[in-house]
Amino acid sequence: MISSRPSAWPKSARAFAEACGFLPGGVNSPVRAFGGVDMTPLFIEHAAGSKIYCLDGNEYIDYVGSWGPMILGHAHPIVVKAVQTAARKGTSFGAPTLAETTLAKKIAAAFDSIEKVRLVSSGTEAVMTAIRLARAYTERDLIIKMVGCYHGHSDSLLVSAGSGVAEHGTASSSGVPDALAKLTVVIPYNNSNAAKAAFDKHKGKIAAILVEPVAANMGVVPPVNGYLETLRRLCNQNDALLIFDEVITGFRIARGGAQQLYGIKADLTSLGKIIGGGLPIGAIGGRADIMDMLAPTGPVYQAGTLSGNPIATAAAIATLDLLDAKDEGYGTKDEGRRKTGVHRPSSIVHHPSIYKKFESISAKLKAGLVDAAKQAGVPVTINRVGSIMSCFFTERKVRNFADVRSTNIKQFKKFFAEMLKQGIYLAPSAYEAMFVSLAHTNEDIEKTIKAAKHSFLKVKKSNPV
Repeated sequence: MISSRPSAWPKSARAFAEACGFLPGGVNSPVRAFGGVDMTPLFIEHAAGSKIYCLDGNEYIDYVGSWGPMILGHAHPIVVKAVQTAARKGTSFGAPTLAETTLAKKIAAAFDSIEKVRLVSSGTEAVMTAIRLARAYTERDLIIKMVGCYHGHSDSLLVSAGSGVAEHGTASSSGVPDALAKLTVVIPYNNSNAAKAAFDKHKGKIAAILVEPVAANMGVVPPVNGYLETLRRLCNQNDALLIFDEVITGFRIARGGAQQLYGIKADLTSLGKIIGGGLPIGAIGGRADIMDMLAPTGPVYQAGTLSGNPIATAAAIATLDLLDAKDEGYGTKDEGRRKTGVHRPSSIVHHPSIYKKFESISAKLKAGLVDAAKQAGVPVTINRVGSIMSCFFTERKVRNFADVRSTNIKQFKKFFAEMLKQGIYLAPSAYEAMFVSLAHTNEDIEKTIKAAKHSFLKVKKSNPV
């Protein structure tokens, strides 16, 4: 057992203290600071497979996976070899390469909605580009986004809901001008009536709906039945675009992401994380008539020095090759589906065998966690879609951000600390997901469930409220 006190990792504690003198808050992304669990962060020295190792040599089973990209596990030898081979040829050219086209073809083959792709350097950049395209294509300014869905830190998206349903947003970060925030209409996730009200209130002004088809930045919250279909229909009826942010779900919950799983086709799709195999990359893809509005063929400007760089594309191609599998029940493109944006639901789509493995091991983990909590008498709700899941400390269903905020965060903090003592590394925030990778073994799952039994009992005994 590992102590959760900073003294259990003195090298990390010293490293964090030094980092605070040179990096704001000691980190380069806020959640890494462990503020959400009232602790000081671990500093990671290396990782392999399903395990990460801190500076003090402690081993942890990792369910963060760099916040989603490491679907194959850490330092997969084929991906590492691809990166090494590419690096020997040059790390960046600022000129076209064959690998960029190869990667774009692989993405287009996986997503029925994608005909052309623009590679960028992050998910944030991909979403930003999607919004610019939507505004140019529709010649409208307003974007609808959902409370609790995170789409990166661009100004127009760092907004919170206004005082009423379908009102203009207000800035949720200093430095964001109110004028930009007001271009975003913020409504509750999983609320079809609110989406309809937004279109009614701002008739002829909505350029697009932007949504995580499976919310994964407030914890995992799947769409209720009919929700995504309603968003698709509202966009069709109002000549607006539907943008799916599949930065987390793309290539994870199915080869073709949420669009394959739920049978809904977006006009534009933002991708990241997994498609980079652990290296910085993002992509925006969609219909050719929309994508061709990007420079140099169209009037929408976007550019990037490191876009499609050879190291990231090498890692991406290697990762997608390992995830790829022949699947005769999925992937045919036709014009009939293009018109409606709806195709066959997942119940009649045959998943590649690799995704069956993800489903099996993830289902086993969820069942074990549910049973462990029940034995300890701790009420939890575990939402899972494929290989992502969240454990919410509540007995109620969790369907939106208001539900998430009503859960017992103190119990989560206790659970996190106890799991860390048992060598299980969870996301240090109650608003994040657990990510299962191909590297997680049955032994890892069994050890995790055993640790959870102990941790839930500790939560019950301490009874934080």
